[in-house]
Amino acid sequence: MAVGWRWLWWFGLVAAAVGGVSGGDVTYDGRSLIINGQRKLLFSGSIHYPRSTPDMWQSLISKSKQGGLDAIDTYVFWNLHEPQPGQYDFSGRRDIVKFIKEVQAQGLYVCLRIGPFIEAEWSYGGLPFWLHDVPGIVFRSDNEPFKYYMQNFTTKIVNMMKSEKLFASQGGPIILSQIENEYQNVEKAFHETGPPYVRWAASMAAGLETGVPWVMCKQDDAPNPVINACNGMRCAETFVGPNSPNKPAIWTENWTHFYDIYGNITKIRSPEDIAYQVALFIVKMNGSFINYYMYHGGTNFGRTASAFIITSYYDQAPLDEYGLIRQPKWGHLQELHAAVKLCSETLLNGVQSNFSLGVLQEAYVYTRENGECAAFLLNKDGGHSANIQFRNRTYQLPPKSISILPDCKTVAFNTAKVSTQFGTRTRQPAVKLDKTEMWEKRNEIIPVFDNTSIRSNLLLEQMNTTKDSSDYLWYIASYQQTEESKSEITVNSRGHLLRAYVNGVQIGSGHGFFRNQGFTVKTTIPLTSGVNDISLLSVMVGLPDSGAHMERRASGLQSVSIQENQVSKNLTISSWGYQVGLFGEKLQLYTEEGTNKAVWCNINSSSSQPLTWFKSKFDAPGGSDPLALNLGSMGKGEAWVNGQSIGRYWISFHNPDGSPSQIWYHVPRSFLKPKDNLLVLFEEEGGNPTGISVDTVSITKVCGHITDSTPPLLVSWKRETLSRNKSEIHHERRPKIHLHCPPKKYISKILFASFGSPFGDCESYALGNVTRQIRQP
Repeated sequence: MAVGWRWLWWFGLVAAAVGGVSGGDVTYDGRSLIINGQRKLLFSGSIHYPRSTPDMWQSLISKSKQGGLDAIDTYVFWNLHEPQPGQYDFSGRRDIVKFIKEVQAQGLYVCLRIGPFIEAEWSYGGLPFWLHDVPGIVFRSDNEPFKYYMQNFTTKIVNMMKSEKLFASQGGPIILSQIENEYQNVEKAFHETGPPYVRWAASMAAGLETGVPWVMCKQDDAPNPVINACNGMRCAETFVGPNSPNKPAIWTENWTHFYDIYGNITKIRSPEDIAYQVALFIVKMNGSFINYYMYHGGTNFGRTASAFIITSYYDQAPLDEYGLIRQPKWGHLQELHAAVKLCSETLLNGVQSNFSLGVLQEAYVYTRENGECAAFLLNKDGGHSANIQFRNRTYQLPPKSISILPDCKTVAFNTAKVSTQFGTRTRQPAVKLDKTEMWEKRNEIIPVFDNTSIRSNLLLEQMNTTKDSSDYLWYIASYQQTEESKSEITVNSRGHLLRAYVNGVQIGSGHGFFRNQGFTVKTTIPLTSGVNDISLLSVMVGLPDSGAHMERRASGLQSVSIQENQVSKNLTISSWGYQVGLFGEKLQLYTEEGTNKAVWCNINSSSSQPLTWFKSKFDAPGGSDPLALNLGSMGKGEAWVNGQSIGRYWISFHNPDGSPSQIWYHVPRSFLKPKDNLLVLFEEEGGNPTGISVDTVSITKVCGHITDSTPPLLVSWKRETLSRNKSEIHHERRPKIHLHCPPKKYISKILFASFGSPFGDCESYALGNVTRQIRQP
């Protein structure tokens, strides 16, 4: 059924899609990659297959192609594929072969970033935790145990790709592969074992004979034949350039956003800045391969997010977490790609000249013997527009912008002028779980020392104890007290969060932060005469994902002491019992089978105690709009739908502006049945489940605005050049607006439309002094 739609009108238009092809010999020189003997200027976008679901892949890749991409880039996630040594899993969201074949089916190339260390804000940087227990291992160094397992997995992936004929040398779509990842950031920490590791990794990769080039990102001294590549937001300004005149300039990560962490305000990167940096990289660095990280971020399902990273990943990318087109970022970059492709042959095969047009203005001009000419006019002044003279014509350049002239005459695109439409995403409740009778609960058992099976006379490190099987580790001690008293307990933790209980009652809590994960909890505790059970729940919010010597990282409790009558008693080296994980995790209460075997209670009010499991059932909302679980009424925990974790949530950890880092949590429709979907939450703090709803997510409002100096969208350029002389067309082109709905939506209302001098933006707008308002019929 079609959903009602509202229109906010300023001005906008649709742009054309540019596709690619797969297969062929891949080589390179100092200008570009060369595929089947032809130079290529390629735009790529990162989509990580496990951060979406297989039923989303076709749409994501199709929208990427419509956006003007030529390639899809993905990491390979070692800990997802080899959770135990020699035990491999390539099912479901892990089916990398299926993902790559979908990319190939849509005519795009693939950049396969094997790593196998990837960082990527992914748990343990993609390394399986079992590596930690290999005797004598030192991660990412000239260390034989690590090199053995790294080579084993890299070879496994390469051979899998070869067996499916997925490398371009076999007729497949993979034109680039990556070994290691941003190693230069940590290389100095490994002293004399760093450089030989780099040389070994490059030699090992090249020896696998894939028939396509390898890259190393953020590795200025990448050994031949591996190409050194840049990561960052301003690679035209920060990249040292290829380390050989025979290597092309490649940008493996152009960050479209900033990954979000608990407790920080989201930072938005504008489409204008992204476009400016891309155009600058092309002309200043002779850049010929640009990959957007991310083009679609997706979701950190389960416990895959690294420390303090929220569940939603790069939601501000051109395709948002749900796979919806984010305007104007998607459309502005689509226009950029189309403008560059109008003159790509001239850029790749012409002769470049560069000259000044002013103090902070310059021109990059490309010419060919056949008379073709293309120009990029640059204004580096971030505060002022500039009127410049170029080839006897006057051009106005907005602050910090680049105009692209595919024929050295007419502006096809300016990085600072957004002519595509804007969109507004909204969420509407479809299923409200707002009645107490819709919910049942089960309290988590707080363990005591006598029931523990793991014992130690010191505080154990958490990651080495849990082996990444759970976020939770209980530290439990029995404390003998001769009489009732009010004492003070001090707990020092290396992260990430602590909930302290004495005799089953919570007496305090605390947590660290992304950049400062350690913290101290100091609180008064009521001690009774006799034996007191001290139960300390240490909680991790993801494993580390970066830095040198990750195998040495430590988490969990560091020291515990009790102050009584001005006497401090050190419990750090006392007898401690341990419980790995929650009792509810052991029972698998998040599954249908587990929940049916357990005893649950009705909830009598909206309030609840900490450490509580909740369950409810709901029917899938109709339609095809993406779905999200609104957990704004909860505190901290994890949520499952039909046994599949949709990720951690931490609503109570507010940003500096007082708002949660994330409220809505993506529920892929492929997780659902038509009826009776099981929703289970483990709530640590005592949230209110009756405030939860299942919401639909959609674009409900679009708008656009142009001026008489805004270049028309490239679709008009292309259509006109098919039948008219170029010089005539350029003078006749006019700015136009074309607002359009997402699939299966229709226009229900025009909110505002005006010519003349209206002012404001898409959220707040008004008529100007010289205005002709368009009235809705």
